[in-house]
Parts: sequence; C-alpha cells; structure tokens
Amino acid sequence: MTGPATQAELSRATGLSTATVSNIVKVLQDASIVATEPTTSSGRRALSVRLNSNSAVAVGIDFGRRHLRLVLSNLGYDVLAEEAISLPLGHEADVGIAAAVDVLDSLLEQAGVARRDVVGVGAGIPGPIDHRTGSVAQGAILPEWVGFNLLSHLEDVLQLPVYIDNDANLGALSEVTWGPHSSVSNLVFVKIGSGIGAGLILNGQPFYGHVGVTGEIGHATIVEHGLVCRCGNRGCLETVASTTTMVELLSRGEKEPITPDDIVRRALAHDPATLRVIDDAGLAVGRSLGNVANLINPEVIVVGGPLAELGDILLEPIRRGLMRHAVPLIGQSTTVTMSALGSRAEVLGAAALVFQHADISHHS
Repeated sequence: MTGPATQAELSRATGLSTATVSNIVKVLQDASIVATEPTTSSGRRALSVRLNSNSAVAVGIDFGRRHLRLVLSNLGYDVLAEEAISLPLGHEADVGIAAAVDVLDSLLEQAGVARRDVVGVGAGIPGPIDHRTGSVAQGAILPEWVGFNLLSHLEDVLQLPVYIDNDANLGALSEVTWGPHSSVSNLVFVKIGSGIGAGLILNGQPFYGHVGVTGEIGHATIVEHGLVCRCGNRGCLETVASTTTMVELLSRGEKEPITPDDIVRRALAHDPATLRVIDDAGLAVGRSLGNVANLINPEVIVVGGPLAELGDILLEPIRRGLMRHAVPLIGQSTTVTMSALGSRAEVLGAAALVFQHADISHHS
C-alpha cells in the first residue's frame, strides 16, 4: 500500500486488529515517523495516516578504490541528496573518512535535513569485514585499510550510529530494497570490478555466515596453475575476470593503461580483442556461479559493477558458463540479469542497511 491510508485500511491490509494498528500508529506518531489527520471514509469519521518520510533519514556511504559516493535517503526510499567525488588511488582510510565528513555536512545542508533526523549511517567498502570487530579483513581491494577498525572510527568522527558491510552484500541488499527484486527470497549479487565478490540474500535475509565474510567467489580457483593472486593462491577467478585483469590484458601496446570505461566503449564498438577478453571473463564468472547456484539454487543472479552497461555482451558468456557448470534444472530456472541500479547499487544498499538495523521507533 502506498500513500496515506486510514487505520481501518491498515488493519485490513495487515490482518492486525484495529486496536493494535491504533497502538502502533500512536508509537510512530510520538516518534514523528507518521502524521495523522481527520478524514472521512464511507461517510464516517476516520483517521488518515501518512508516512512522515523525512523524520528518519539514512546516510549511505560507498568507499571505493578511487571514489566516494554518499546518499541521503528517507523512509520512503526517496533520494534526498547525493554526491560522488574522486579519491586518489591508494588513499589512507583517514583521507576517505575526512572526505566523507565534508560531503555529508554539505549534503545535509543542501537537503535541509537536521542532524537529529539522521537515524544512522551505512558504509560499504570493497573487501571483507570481520563482523566480530568491525575491522577491514585481509583481501580488501583497499590494502591500505586492512586492519583498520572502520566501525569505531566512523562512529567517533560522525557521532552517529554506524552499520558497515562489504560492497557486494550492499549491492544484494539494494536489489531487494531499491531494485526490482523486492519479491525475491533467494538472490545473488555479483560485483565484477577491481575485485570480484558476491552478496547473498537467502530466505529473504542477507546471509553473513560465521564471521561476516561470505560470497568470496573472486577467490574460487579457476585455473589450476594460473597466476598468483593477491590472496596468495593461484588461478583465482579474480586473476582471470576482474576489471584489473582485463585492463592489464587490453593495455598491452597502448601508450597508457585503459580504464573500465574504455573497455565498455570498445566492446560496444565491437572491438574483437575486447570482446574476446570479456567473453573469457564471463565464462569464468559463469563457471563459479554454477557452483554457487548448485549450492543455494537462487531465483535471480544480478551482475553489477563498472561493466554493467555492457548488458548482454557480458551476461551472455556468464549464462553460458552457468548452464555448462550448473545442474540443468538449476541453470534453466535461474534468471541472470544486469543491475538496474548501476554504480549506485552499493550506496543505496548502504542506506537500506540503516533501515534494516536502526530501531527507528525509538527515534525522536
């Protein structure tokens, strides 16, 4: 149900008694999360309830290798303000956090949002996070951040509740909150970027495993005697299919290294070498996803990252790899699609993370 509704309509829609709905509305009204006004329904006096969306605002922060993106979102999943800036490659964590503080202050001012209305901050980084401590674990694409306690540092600097996760998990969360897959219970989000990671939604919930490090398919062995990966193993998927590897392969003979944007542009212009590199990468990703699909049987696999604009040029080899390595019934019944959220998937997921965790009913 969208828009204002009477308490009687809410009762019918939720199956809750009118007394229960009335009590819930009162609690939310006290917390300024909903507003009520008298109305008439079928000729009778009634109370119309509407979401006071901007009373609870979430901040999403996406820390990348070379960028920082922030978003302000309300409870109605509307973007109130958004900004992305570049960061120097190899930046220290303190530099990224200081930049985030500056951007947040300007966004709050721009959107006219009071700091007291911010219920929390969600933040994501490209790499594993040990949920027991809030520290960046070995294997992050930001090696300068390994061992850094992102959670405590952000809470100290922002003086707000902070929730952190890795970018692939946030991508998965964004697909079932902001994206078109809200009715999907089992979803895999695969981010193909400088690294490769997967976020899992199982039975309608983000899946975190034992210490919070899940979906590390970038380190599935693909080539037995392949290149040594930064994780210390050989022949990992990342050494075959990451944008870093594609850039290295396609930059040979070039005056300066090409960028992921160049890869997209060349592929769309049907450059044979670029198409071959993407095809090889897609097949390898599909092979890894075949193993994942055999294990958890997802309804949907969503592909995100800087190559999302490639559409079927990247999806087609991924589907081929999946069909070859998954059980036939699983391969045939799994939808493989591109993220509709593009480069915003992670930051929108970071904002959604706040609403997943924040106890907004106690917010005043």
